[in-house]
Amino acid sequence: QVQLVESGGGWVQTGDSLTLSCAASGRTYSNYVMGWFRQATGKEREFVASMVYRGVLYYAAFVEGRFTISRDYARNTVYLQMNSLKPEDTAVYYCAGGRIETYFNDRAAYTNRERYGDWGQGTQVTVSS
Repeated sequence: QVQLVESGGGWVQTGDSLTLSCAASGRTYSNYVMGWFRQATGKEREFVASMVYRGVLYYAAFVEGRFTISRDYARNTVYLQMNSLKPEDTAVYYCAGGRIETYFNDRAAYTNRERYGDWGQGTQVTVSS
C-alpha cells in the first residue's frame, strides 16, 4: 500500500503562484505513475497533470502552460508548480498514483482517474479575485 501526502495548498490572489508537493511512502515500482487531479465544490474530480516517465507528461487543456509537473524520483515526490492562478483554479487538489501499464502515448489512460489506485487526502487551493 502506498500512502500519498500532499502539502503546499493555501489562499492566494489572482496571478499568484503556488507549488504543491506530494510525497509517496511505501513500495512503489518503476512504472508507478503520479499525477494531480482537482475537485471544485459541486463538480466532479478532474484531471490536471500526470508524469508518466521522465519527459512523458500530460496536462489538462485548462492548464494552458501555467502549471508544471515534476518529480523527484529519489525522494518519491511529485510537485505541481502553478503560476498565473485564476479564481477558477480554486479547488481541492489531490495527488494520485498507480501502476498504469500501457503505452506512453495512451493519454486516455493517464488522464483517467479510475486508473489511479492511490490517493492523497487533498489540499485546498483558494484563489481570490
